[in-house]
Amino acid sequence: MMALPGGRHLDSITLPGQRLHLMQVDSVQRWMEDLKLMTECECMCVLQAKPISLEEDAQGDLILAGGPGPGDPLQLLLKRGWVISTELRRIGQKLAQDRWARVHSMSVRLTCHARSMVSEYSAVSRNSSKEMGQIEKLLMEKCSELSAVTERCLQVENEHVLKSMKACVSETLSMLGQHFGQLLELALTREVQVSAGWAAGRVECSGRISAYCNLCLLGSSNSPVSASQALVRKIDASDNIYTTESTTGNLFSLTQEGAPLCRIIAKEGGVVALFKICRQDTFRCLYPQALRTLASICCVEEGVHQLEKVDGVLCLADILTDDSHSEATRAEAAAVVAQVTSPHLPVTQHLSSFMESMEEIVTALIKLCQEASSGEVFLLASAALANITFFDTMACEMLLQLNAIRVLLEACSDKQRVDTPYTRDQIVTILANMSVLEQCASDIIQENGVQLIMGMLSEKPRSGTPAEVAACERVQQKAAVTLARLSRDPDVAREAVRLSCMSRLIELCRSPSERNSSDAVLVACLAALRRLAGVCPEGLQDSDFQQLVQPRLVDSFLLCSNMEESFV
Repeated sequence: MMALPGGRHLDSITLPGQRLHLMQVDSVQRWMEDLKLMTECECMCVLQAKPISLEEDAQGDLILAGGPGPGDPLQLLLKRGWVISTELRRIGQKLAQDRWARVHSMSVRLTCHARSMVSEYSAVSRNSSKEMGQIEKLLMEKCSELSAVTERCLQVENEHVLKSMKACVSETLSMLGQHFGQLLELALTREVQVSAGWAAGRVECSGRISAYCNLCLLGSSNSPVSASQALVRKIDASDNIYTTESTTGNLFSLTQEGAPLCRIIAKEGGVVALFKICRQDTFRCLYPQALRTLASICCVEEGVHQLEKVDGVLCLADILTDDSHSEATRAEAAAVVAQVTSPHLPVTQHLSSFMESMEEIVTALIKLCQEASSGEVFLLASAALANITFFDTMACEMLLQLNAIRVLLEACSDKQRVDTPYTRDQIVTILANMSVLEQCASDIIQENGVQLIMGMLSEKPRSGTPAEVAACERVQQKAAVTLARLSRDPDVAREAVRLSCMSRLIELCRSPSERNSSDAVLVACLAALRRLAGVCPEGLQDSDFQQLVQPRLVDSFLLCSNMEESFV
């Protein structure tokens, strides 16, 4: 996954928003902050006459990376929440293994952490309600029930009785997780309302939310004060651009903490408020920031649904087609388009309004690619186009009519616009999807595209980071797929043979290091090689033909995928 400026990320075809904070704290200070959390659990065990386990998975189980600062309820929620969700997961694992002693001791520790979270949050929180009090009470009741039932299980030796009690423990654990999730989401919603503005001041979160919220059964909550109303009121009542900028900046910071917070913000009306900003000329200079925040929120289904409800696609089309907007604004609008059309989101097929504006959007994106002044702008525009070619096949026909092949291939020779494998990944994705059209082959030959595709088969990472290596693998795979599809045309196949594509494909098949041991690249290269061999079999040696072309594809695949194994 690629990291872009501003905390955004981009993989081959999507723009999810996630960020990991690196905390630099003095080691002694961190130990002092963690000590309270560690000793609380140990004291609880000792007071209840339970021995502290010496199992290796109990050593330093839940040491937090720095305690929450004073008066920082959001930090406290994130850190304590991560601890509790981790304990829930581990209790489930030990329960599945019938390790009742560990289940009970961890249940006691879980109760301690839950009680600490409730008391500490109540002490520093600016918000409290009857609803939260009820959920806190239910949570603590279930914690006590879990501790009691697991203690009884320690005294039971009959396996049949234990089996029935195990179901009871499992149900109690599930209900506890639900109550914890409901309490956590309600508390986070309230802190989002206050911290995102909707007051001024920047909020820094721990980043652990993405690690633990997937473990929680998040419930629904009904806030007595709608955050969307508060934010929209703030925008409507004030023409102060600095206040609006601060509010939007805080909201963007919260979107970087993972999908759960993005869902909360979407449900609380964040998408509506941000599009309200993008429809006011007074805030034109804030469009890039608002659009960047929208792209982050739309990594979740709730964000896309809200965008559809407020005719967000039409607003994006207007921005993209209006040359009076800055390049930065149009690039951020392209980022939102890339996000909402991502094949990874199951809701994109319901974007009926997108079809109405698709031609305008595609035309504007090609123009943005052609005029891009930087690699980031080109990357955002080409990523949007790549996703749109998955979204509907009509987009490929539109791109063909707009001479997109010439624009994209010319950009490949411009290091200012195309300078990373991530960008080449977007380009080859578009070419691969367009190559299903018959006319595409002649345009590729006319623009010397076969030679460029040949070069993509040799894509190598510069830094060696996992994200860049994965991007290079995708470029190689899609280049081979494009070549196989285009080789339906004999002219393309002969040009590929003339450029020694067959020898490169054979090298990728036989040398695992050349393809980074990627099975996806291997399959694509075998398919392309067989397509070329059907047109020009004389370009192959007998051993290559007998091993890579003549057998069934699965047999050739097994032969090549096992070449890296050592039998010494």
